[in-house]
Amino acid sequence: MNLAKLLQLASPTLPVGAYSYSGGLEAACEEGVVTDAESAERWIGDVLEFAVARMDGPILFSFIIDFSKKDLSRIENSNQLFLASRESAELRAETVQMGYSLNRLFKDLGLGEVPVEEPSFPAAFAYAAAQWRIEPEAALQAYLWAWLENQVMAAVKAVPLGQTDGQRILLALGNRIEELVKKAMQMKDDEIGNFAPTLALLSARHETQYSRIFRS
Repeated sequence: MNLAKLLQLASPTLPVGAYSYSGGLEAACEEGVVTDAESAERWIGDVLEFAVARMDGPILFSFIIDFSKKDLSRIENSNQLFLASRESAELRAETVQMGYSLNRLFKDLGLGEVPVEEPSFPAAFAYAAAQWRIEPEAALQAYLWAWLENQVMAAVKAVPLGQTDGQRILLALGNRIEELVKKAMQMKDDEIGNFAPTLALLSARHETQYSRIFRS
């Protein structure tokens, strides 16, 4: 495995616009659900475990396997499933925009492009992992870490939190990633699904939130 390529794929410098999204966290701050470091850690940890690791994780794993097999039909079906799982217009626009940006980067780097019409971000991420022959488990760990890091960066701005608080949250929640990845890799198709109703509701409210700094 090329560690440098894995780090590049998970880096916050990857030009996909992740920094402009909070994934519903800003709305949680506006509603008073997240007010300090403790509540931020609880919110981010719950979304990580009950939404991202249970939906993005197994979908990403299947994408990588299917790209390796060149199973375009299953890739398209998984992509449509993931897009349909986005509960609000903002969450759907977030994954589509990030997927588009990463796909455009691939073309600029000479890596080809994701073979689906409207690639989600997990589809584009998995395509890169397959192209660069990154092990699926390592790719999942990098994906979850990148998501977690972006959420903490959003919390530092939106709550707001100090940098030390942010690092404490990363340290605490980062320890969960290895176990969550193993569970995601073992999930069957009929077990895949996220359950985060409060996130869905707050994300929808964010679309009409008066004052905001993030796009979701």
